[in-house]
Amino acid sequence: MNAVPDALPRTAGALRAAGYEPRPIAREIHDNLLTALKNGEDAWPGIVGFSRTVLPQLERALLAGHDVVLLGERGQGKTRLLRTLAGLLDEWTPVIEGSELGEHPLQPITPASIRRAGELGDDLPVAWRHRSERYTEKLATPDTSVGDLIGDVDPVKVAEGRSLGDPETIHFGLVPRAHRGIVAINELPDLAERIQVALLNVMEERDIQVRGYTLRLPLDVLLVATANPEDYTNRGRIITPLKDRFGAEIRTHYPLDVESEVAVVRQEANLVAEVGEPLLEVLARFVRNLRESTVVDQRSGVSARFAVAAAETVAAAALRRSALTGEEPAVARPVDLDAVPSVLRGKIEFEPGEEGREIEHLVHLLRLAVAETARDRFAGLDLRPLADAVANGHLVATGERVPGKDVLEALPELPVLHEVAQRAGVAADEPAGRIAAAVELALESLFLSRRLAKDSDDATTVYGR
Repeated sequence: MNAVPDALPRTAGALRAAGYEPRPIAREIHDNLLTALKNGEDAWPGIVGFSRTVLPQLERALLAGHDVVLLGERGQGKTRLLRTLAGLLDEWTPVIEGSELGEHPLQPITPASIRRAGELGDDLPVAWRHRSERYTEKLATPDTSVGDLIGDVDPVKVAEGRSLGDPETIHFGLVPRAHRGIVAINELPDLAERIQVALLNVMEERDIQVRGYTLRLPLDVLLVATANPEDYTNRGRIITPLKDRFGAEIRTHYPLDVESEVAVVRQEANLVAEVGEPLLEVLARFVRNLRESTVVDQRSGVSARFAVAAAETVAAAALRRSALTGEEPAVARPVDLDAVPSVLRGKIEFEPGEEGREIEHLVHLLRLAVAETARDRFAGLDLRPLADAVANGHLVATGERVPGKDVLEALPELPVLHEVAQRAGVAADEPAGRIAAAVELALESLFLSRRLAKDSDDATTVYGR
């Protein structure tokens, strides 16, 4: 966050003279989004794979001034998308200095701020709030109360001598404190139905009710929420009157193609070693195979976090081998994929009756992904010279203690190896580990097409006749 610019007005009078008129949150987002669209700016940084599906729907909803609920399985980027909404707010907005709800200096709404504005007039002090402070997020948990969201009587203020009938004894909850901002509620169906009822007035009449107080606060908030389709009908549900108040319900989805899946992994994964594009494609196809498999419970979904965690696991395996062998740089090879099924099987829910066969299914789908990637990368390339070389006695050993140069030294000089490296995006003068990763992918494809044999133990894999 940058420092507040010195040139900004510091009193209500100066603010009025500078033309800072109150503007509703929906109009503010509408104007800023429209400007971004006209200027060709990216209003959704970091959002991958939604440009032709989800984002146009969301943009229409925001231009219409609607509250929005995003509906989709776990790990589809719903929360990430909601957090980018803060970027559509003005960078700085004026508030009454010291006000509890961040009210506009020219439009106070609480009794205390109205009284101060009347007493001080144009001398009312003004502070400035950054847009990052105007986005409020709440995870809907079963123990969330009406007081948490809306507010409740503050016993400390009552103990100070104020009467229970005084509206200034109220301690405001999360929603009123987000006045002139965005309120995001994650997993909305997990809120108890009686708590959801408390949001009805906020969404339609834009006011709040606290324990029978006659208090009408014209709140100005944009309410957005996320929900899982399974939660929608089973574990919890959004009550019908609340669903009716959302102007737009938008379905999210997993990446629609391998390129988008790879882009998500590249963006989100914290890789401690090099993981080349071919291996990322393998992991992307692996995740897509899981999402299409009949043995996986598709109601729970296969999160994009699975692909991210898989890439991080593969990178960690490469870094470990680098530490054991002294090879630099640490580069992931297809042999590192063996670490994925056992480490990540707990992130997948299988259909009933598949107990005990989880690793078997994961290994099978991972091999399919390797075969698909190799077929795509090496299409039209004749790998027979490589297969013949291995079959004629040039056995190739790889594993967690085998550096890339040993893999390459096990093979004779073959022109096809240069082609293999090129197809994997590796130049001939690059480190041995990168070239070995490409060669291993070709060897694995020959094994999967039953043109080579493979013998594996705990630490070493040998390709042979």
